[in-house]
Amino acid sequence: MQGVVAAVPTPVDRSYSPVKELFLEHCGWVLKNGCDGINVLGSTGEANSFDVSARRDVMTWAATSFPKEKLMVGTGTPSLKETIALTEHADDLGYRVALVLPPYYYKPATPSGLKSWYLALHDALGSRGIKIYFYNFPQMTGITIPVDVISDLASIAPDRFAGIKDSSGDLDYCRSIVAASPALSVFPSSETALQTAVKDGFAGCISATLNLTGPLAGEVWANRETPPPAACEEIARQRSLLAGPALIASIKYLVGERSGHTEWRRVLPPFLTLSEDAGEALKRKLAQD
Repeated sequence: MQGVVAAVPTPVDRSYSPVKELFLEHCGWVLKNGCDGINVLGSTGEANSFDVSARRDVMTWAATSFPKEKLMVGTGTPSLKETIALTEHADDLGYRVALVLPPYYYKPATPSGLKSWYLALHDALGSRGIKIYFYNFPQMTGITIPVDVISDLASIAPDRFAGIKDSSGDLDYCRSIVAASPALSVFPSSETALQTAVKDGFAGCISATLNLTGPLAGEVWANRETPPPAACEEIARQRSLLAGPALIASIKYLVGERSGHTEWRRVLPPFLTLSEDAGEALKRKLAQD
């Protein structure tokens, strides 16, 4: 997998259960509008607010509706056994890539402890073919996965540990992983990184804002040897308007506006739904040239 990968949101009904039809419509839309793939049940998809049953349902919907080579899915939880079970289910469905957070509850997490946890997952998967991408998101987990841990695991099991999504925003961290393990697919979490992806050795990006900027990002990726300045500048402008604590609520509001389904606006607690006034203000700012 490489290129522009949208971290898709998950629509929910009044009981906070995922809504299949809305979810599949939006996944299809992003794949037709600049994105090479979709990341199901990542942070934007509010994965860690769902129980295992709901996560299995959403995984199944995507896997039975879209080409497997265009899919990756978040399976990481603080529970090793739940993570194993979700990753096995993903493999059964034909997913090629599972995005796996570190075990984020017990801290401090030592490098040896992190290696032990990921190796236990690898061993439990046995001969299954699914690849593991590390998911580094220290703002949420309180853990930065050390570069040495990543490179050691990639060396021990190169057919399993194949990539990383980094949501820290630290491009030097991403570059250090490329330098330490050139075979790993390294995905920063911002499409602004696409303009230097060739020089930096990045495989693309995995981003929440691609639900909006996908067409522009697809243009940049297609011309990554000489990225178009206007598209890069507009991506940066739109991301600056969307970034912040209300990111997920904002993305869901805008997906609802695009699709005509206001049910999209609903988020799971502890997130708060974007107000009508805030949503309309955001739309006006995004529409400005």
